[in-house]
This record gives sequence, C-alpha cells and structure tokens, in this order.
Amino acid sequence: MLNATYEPLSVVPARRAACLVLSDKADLVAHDGHELRSARLVLPSPSVVRLRYVVKVPYSRRTAMSRRALFARDDYRCQYCGGFADSLDHVVPRSRGGQHTWENVAAACRPCNLRKRDRTPTEAGMNLARPPRAPREQAWVTAAVAQVPDQWKPFLARAS
Repeated sequence: MLNATYEPLSVVPARRAACLVLSDKADLVAHDGHELRSARLVLPSPSVVRLRYVVKVPYSRRTAMSRRALFARDDYRCQYCGGFADSLDHVVPRSRGGQHTWENVAAACRPCNLRKRDRTPTEAGMNLARPPRAPREQAWVTAAVAQVPDQWKPFLARAS
C-alpha cells in the first residue's frame, strides 16, 4: 500500500486492498493478473494500491526482528562457515548480557551454533563473515513477504 505521495506504507493482503479500492479510499495502481469475483462484481486482484489521502508517518520505520527477516538479511547463509543457516546465534550470548537485537544476532548453521555454545566468536576461535547490522530502511518489505513482486519494485526504488 502506498501513501498518496507514492511512498510505501505497508504490506496488506489483497482482500484488504480490494476493500480499500471498493470503499473509494484507495486507487488501484497495479494488479497481479488474477480477479476477485462476487455475484455482481469482477475486480482485478490488487498488487499495488495508492491511498487517496496522505497519511502522516511520524516515525522512521525499522524492520521488526524475526527469523524470516534475519535469514533474508544474511541470505540464509551461516555467518561463520558459509553453509545453509537454520538457526539464530547471539554473537554475545544472552546469558552474558547480549541483547536480542539486529546488531547482536546472526544466522548460523546448527553445527557452528553448537560449536560456539555460550562463548563469544573470539573465545570460540570463530570469525563472522560480516558484522551483524540492522537492515536497510526498506527491508521491512522483504521481511513481510518471501519474494517481492515485480510490480512493487518501481515504488520501492523510488523510496530508497
């Protein structure tokens, strides 16, 4: 969903987007090729909608910490050995005061996570491929969906 200024606001289900279009609160900008049907109406299934009024966004959006978002940030790769990551690792262990934040969590494979245990990477003799950081400003979109549809890309590029 886009603001009236074409700024990305959020990811909403197609059904919610269709309700906004039908109630004249939003305009259909792009559709995904499917149709939503009722007894008396056929509507293209919305992929991108733009609100007809400006919504003030009072804060800078930060991507919520989740497994999906973390694996997307680290490209599903273990940050220690480069293999397929299937677990989360706290760089500074939580038992030692490490926080559950973007800057302290990395994707790891199970063997590396078990090998590191309750130690820092230095103590375990392991090196991180890259230091963990909070994702880019627009990364909340990729955290919300598994794959970004092509129809969304022009609006995300404009916002960056």
